[in-house]
Amino acid sequence: MGKDPFTGAWKLIACEFKSADGHIDFPFGHNPLGMIIYDASGNMAVQIIRADLPKFVSDDKYNGTREEVKAAFEGSLAYFGRYEVDEAAGTVTHHVVGSSFPNWTGSDQTRYFLFSGKQLTLSAPPMPIGSAMASGVLVWERLS
Repeated sequence: MGKDPFTGAWKLIACEFKSADGHIDFPFGHNPLGMIIYDASGNMAVQIIRADLPKFVSDDKYNGTREEVKAAFEGSLAYFGRYEVDEAAGTVTHHVVGSSFPNWTGSDQTRYFLFSGKQLTLSAPPMPIGSAMASGVLVWERLS
């Protein structure tokens, strides 16, 4: 591949999870907001947020209702760490240092990748989404 094609900032343009029975889920809504950044030193960070997250009644994030906090948590994901590319396998592994989903902190999140023009598609192996196992496909568009 030569120069690392991951390096730069990418905007999320699509995110869906498909279960074995064909059901498609959009855990961050149909128009998710997100950015993933890879730097030349091997660092990465990602944030994904539902565009339609309801605002808290209070301007104090520590005074949200149970429902507000639940919606905010379930409607967003952020993590950061290091990344490693395996060109032969067609995978990128995110070595997670910290995550808003605590179970991912210290884990390796491996994704299959495909570049097409200014787009990067990352495909996740099956993972729990609600009450089912589903495979995720996230499409990113290069910003820089």
